[in-house]
Amino acid sequence: MYSLNFSHNLAKLRRKKKLTQKELADFIGVTKASVSKWENKQSLPDILLLPQLASFLDVSIDELLGYEAQLSREQIQKLYVELASDYTRLPFNEVMNKSRELVRRYYSCYSFLLQICILWLNHFPLAKDHDEQQRILHEAVTLCEHIEENCKVIDICNDAITVKAVFNLQLGKAEEVIEALEMIADPTRIYHQSDSILAQAYLTVGDLDKAKSYTQINMYLHVISLITTAVQYLAIHMDDPAVCEKTIKKTEGLIRLYDLNNLHPNSAAQFFYQAALVYITHGEKEKALGMLNQYVQVVRVLFTHEHALLHGDAYFDRLDEWISKLDLGASPPRNMRLVAKSVLESFKHPLLTALQDNLEFKRIQRELTEGVKYYE
Repeated sequence: MYSLNFSHNLAKLRRKKKLTQKELADFIGVTKASVSKWENKQSLPDILLLPQLASFLDVSIDELLGYEAQLSREQIQKLYVELASDYTRLPFNEVMNKSRELVRRYYSCYSFLLQICILWLNHFPLAKDHDEQQRILHEAVTLCEHIEENCKVIDICNDAITVKAVFNLQLGKAEEVIEALEMIADPTRIYHQSDSILAQAYLTVGDLDKAKSYTQINMYLHVISLITTAVQYLAIHMDDPAVCEKTIKKTEGLIRLYDLNNLHPNSAAQFFYQAALVYITHGEKEKALGMLNQYVQVVRVLFTHEHALLHGDAYFDRLDEWISKLDLGASPPRNMRLVAKSVLESFKHPLLTALQDNLEFKRIQRELTEGVKYYE
């Protein structure tokens, strides 16, 4: 889909050149009334006049017309999945160049540009060396800044700020990340209460269906957020076995309560893996093996087609409609072949070398390989 803004652009460019409508009309060879009609959306110039107008105003025809290529949500989903798949079968630089060409073509489609940033975030480690990875990270930061500066949709701008923070963290710019996110993420800010306020507003106007959907979606998001935050909490408290043990028990209970092994196996797998690293750090090999076994079982669930996609369940029965409206729909942000590679690499973590000769560890590792072999 394409949008044109010729009338506004013509008036803006004419004023920038400090020209009157009559002066522009005289140069082009039309009447002042014609220029006035063009600027007031009453008519359009003959197509043969466009090159002359663009040349006189020192812009391209695309700029004069206000040509902005836009993509639908479905088109963005299709391109993202296609590019993510390309990373698994084509040379890395070829896919990067393809994505850059799409960026140039749809430079004003900010929802698409945001997804390209996410695509690069998930795939930049595939670059041949550190220097190339750094160049991609800097390029992505610049693209995020372009979105921030030009997009008028607040949600997309906020997402761009957050994604840029992840890139800056990868670049070692933690101070910039703190400056960018500390205020936004401050849990004491009133706007963090907007979820419950909006749900109450839906109830007030009698829109029970929206209230149910909205509260369910937020419950789901908060549960997943609690699991991923618990993973971070374990990593931060690796040297405190008592805190880790309490966190593991509480989080395991939450995973069972909401059946996250099936509902959201990705977050459950991250938790079990981090818990295994905690236990092996403190010499508790049997507990570490138990967590690794759960990790593999969840990974095997993840690698069944229906669980690789975001989905609801019997309790969260309103999620599927919401998921279908996400920019990527139900599709995972990384191609499953690359996820399989990362999962296999996870068993090469230095902390797990203490288990290399353990028969149970070898069995778990074989089961993992068997579970993802289709995607290798």
